[in-house]
Amino acid sequence: MTVGRTARARAARPPLPLTGPQRFLLAGSFLITLGSFAVLPYMSVLLHQRLGLGLGTVGLVLAVASLIQFAGGVVAGPVTGRIGLRRAMLLALALRTAGFAAFVPGLTSPVLAVGALLLVSAGAALYLPANKAYLVDGASEEQRPRLLAASGSAFNAGMALGPPAAAPLVMGSPGVLFSCVTVLFALVGAGHALLPPGAADRGDDTPAAAPVRASDAARPGPSPFVVTVLSVYAFMFFQHYLALYAVPRTSAAFYGAVLTGYAALLVVAQPLLAERVAALSYPAALRWGFGAMAVGMAAIGAGGHAGIAVGGALLCLGEIVLFLKNDLEALARSAAAPASVFGRQRLAAGIGAFASGVVGGQLYGAAESAGSARWFWAAVCLQCLLLPVFLLHRRTRARARRRTARDPEGSRAAAD
Repeated sequence: MTVGRTARARAARPPLPLTGPQRFLLAGSFLITLGSFAVLPYMSVLLHQRLGLGLGTVGLVLAVASLIQFAGGVVAGPVTGRIGLRRAMLLALALRTAGFAAFVPGLTSPVLAVGALLLVSAGAALYLPANKAYLVDGASEEQRPRLLAASGSAFNAGMALGPPAAAPLVMGSPGVLFSCVTVLFALVGAGHALLPPGAADRGDDTPAAAPVRASDAARPGPSPFVVTVLSVYAFMFFQHYLALYAVPRTSAAFYGAVLTGYAALLVVAQPLLAERVAALSYPAALRWGFGAMAVGMAAIGAGGHAGIAVGGALLCLGEIVLFLKNDLEALARSAAAPASVFGRQRLAAGIGAFASGVVGGQLYGAAESAGSARWFWAAVCLQCLLLPVFLLHRRTRARARRRTARDPEGSRAAAD
């Protein structure tokens, strides 16, 4: 069956309604991200301007916090396996609530503020894998794309609305802001305590998610972990360096409008495209996703308001295809509990973001030294074009090696 027919067949079947716990979890995901992004984007300003930490120290603190938030996701599997999905989410929210509460006295103490930030990061490392695992707990393979896409939309909506919602308070009344966020997290945590138990809470020996077929776990192709590292690596060039490029060439207001439009498009388009992305083969998803990113980077490099806006829209399409497909493929190939799978995916994202930060600074500096920052976007575009070629070439070579191992005589005869 072709991809188009598969997508149409899935679309013809009415989707199963969301359960009450799933609706609550999606609403909670929005509120949690709204509260987090009311604070976290301003941390560098608070640590430097209000608490007087040097920029080098601020950078080190933020790097450690990011490492905990991403790499710490690998502990989600063992923790949820021991205490259950619901308890893991409750523990994560307790850590984050305590962290935001500690920021209130921490506004006059750098030690308390740094400790509070690390608590919040540790809670985030545990919460997201457990959240996604609970959301797909017991869901069929056909339900997973819609659920994960809805989850992504909820998180991105909170990310988009958090910073502007907090802007009036963040510098003038940060104590009020942190108190409000603390209360918000406490209330959401109380709601999580009313959720029914997940698979590990029930004492099941195996995860309650959809069963993994042996053909899925063993099927050849690029590793979702590796693809996630490279997807985030490519995407974070846009995330890290668009402001540096766009604001001097347009305006801060236009850059803000691009980010707002990007978030709105992501929230709306991700659920609409979920079934089509799920129906794509993994190689096709890599070509479409990295291809959209490549064209988007080229459009940004062309400059001007139109080029930057179009480039942002194409990067949004690439993010939807690659990030959702990587999670679905990782779930399909692994017999591990979903929380462990999502924890590994978070680790992969952290590695990709770290590598992009290291390479991007050197690359952007070299492009500016050469006389034009547009060379930076051209170099990133070229990388986006080459990455699927590299990944799929490795897949083809692996397939050839397996054929040779199965039929060495036939392979030699064909060579003769």
